[in-house]
Amino acid sequence: MTTLEITARGYMGEQDLPTIVELLSRCAQASPFGEGTTADELRMEFSLPRFDPVRHLRLWEDADSQLIGFGQLWIHEDAVEPDSFLWYRVRPDLCDGDLDELIIAWGEEQTRTIVQERGVQLRLRTTTITTELERIAVLEHNGFGIDRYFQRMVCPLGALIIEPQLPAGFTLATGPHDRDTWAGLFNESFIDHWNHLPLSGAEVAHRKSIPAHRPDLDLVAYAPDGTPAAFCLGMFDSVENARSGRNEGTIALLGTRRGFRKRGLGRALLLSNMLALKAAGADAAALGVDTDSPTGATRLYESIGFRTVLTRILYGRSVER
Repeated sequence: MTTLEITARGYMGEQDLPTIVELLSRCAQASPFGEGTTADELRMEFSLPRFDPVRHLRLWEDADSQLIGFGQLWIHEDAVEPDSFLWYRVRPDLCDGDLDELIIAWGEEQTRTIVQERGVQLRLRTTTITTELERIAVLEHNGFGIDRYFQRMVCPLGALIIEPQLPAGFTLATGPHDRDTWAGLFNESFIDHWNHLPLSGAEVAHRKSIPAHRPDLDLVAYAPDGTPAAFCLGMFDSVENARSGRNEGTIALLGTRRGFRKRGLGRALLLSNMLALKAAGADAAALGVDTDSPTGATRLYESIGFRTVLTRILYGRSVER
């Protein structure tokens, strides 16, 4: 059991960013595929249109005012299955579960307040990977059950990449793209995906404002009549690569609009982005995929050479009023 004197407080703005970055970097270093962050990325996240940093951020400190825990709550009431997603981290040496319990209790309390205020039903969700046995035990002890599995897949870029072949008459364009057009393409491409959450043009512009976004990795395929038909958004984060030593690019999103599927557009855009990532200096490409994706995305990725390196579990539990 933790014997630390633990206190919780709200987010105090810019002055908290360095200590949050330090904690998250420390947690990332303790995980084989942990991902750190920067102050710029946190600034972007905390200023997203749907996010309230006053209510949806919490910091836990020890008696010496050292940050030992961090919680972030995302409310998705417009999703197909509305939920409240709790993303949190605990200092790696505090693995007995006590601080996890405090953070989960905060997430549940905040979720219940929102349920009561807005009259919506939200499912509290959080995530872990299959090797985090202590965290899994805490979540299951607190009534969480498995809602979904997601895989992280990686493909080396050193070998010869297959030449992309767009269907006849289709053209490929790099960014920047009109934010509202891109948002519409994203929403119509992902409408069949589990728990789809629509994005607005303003949210798209905000999310693409981070330094890791590059127009040459922001690809859209257009049909012969000019209709945006498919897209592939890549990222190449030199700061994260310097921290992790992995030198990876990321296929952040890949989607094809209804009516244009089963024509090879997804494969062509994925290969095009892999070539662009290789040209940018990446040694490998990584991506995440829903293991039960209705589009058969996993088969596509495996056919090109992606292999699973870890499995992430999405846990959920109901929150009563």
